[in-house]
Amino acid sequence: MNSHNFPPLKPLLLIPLLLILSSCTAGNVQFTPEQPAGFWYGLWHGIISLISLIIHIFNDNILVYEIDNTGGWYDFGFLLGVICIWGGGSHMSCKSSTDKKRDKEWEEIGDKVEKKVMFKLKKWADDEENIDSSEDWDEVCDKAEKKLKRKIREWAEKE
Repeated sequence: MNSHNFPPLKPLLLIPLLLILSSCTAGNVQFTPEQPAGFWYGLWHGIISLISLIIHIFNDNILVYEIDNTGGWYDFGFLLGVICIWGGGSHMSCKSSTDKKRDKEWEEIGDKVEKKVMFKLKKWADDEENIDSSEDWDEVCDKAEKKLKRKIREWAEKE
């Protein structure tokens, strides 16, 4: 059974998941000054912080951050949970080995194309002395554009 055949089922599966996640949100009556939330609850509350925020918009009893907590350890767990989900931004510039390899290949292709274009332009500039000065530059530009498009099409079809 393919999920493509039943697209309305996806939202229906999401609702129970949200209910399960919201059952352990901050603001729960199980946390008191005598029994505060610790590191592990802080970690969990950080992981589900976005879901808690969305639920908090509609229900004031659900909080994003537990008020009755152990202090530094809860805060550390909460921040660690948020970083686990949102990444903290430090991995934004990291590339996988596949991406690095692909970038290197494209850089090599770019260098080869640049060298070939520079060679052809130099050759064209050297041959310019042989061109009759009465030749219309618009015609030359049109010919160059057509040839360039043809070469790019041929190159793209090889891929």
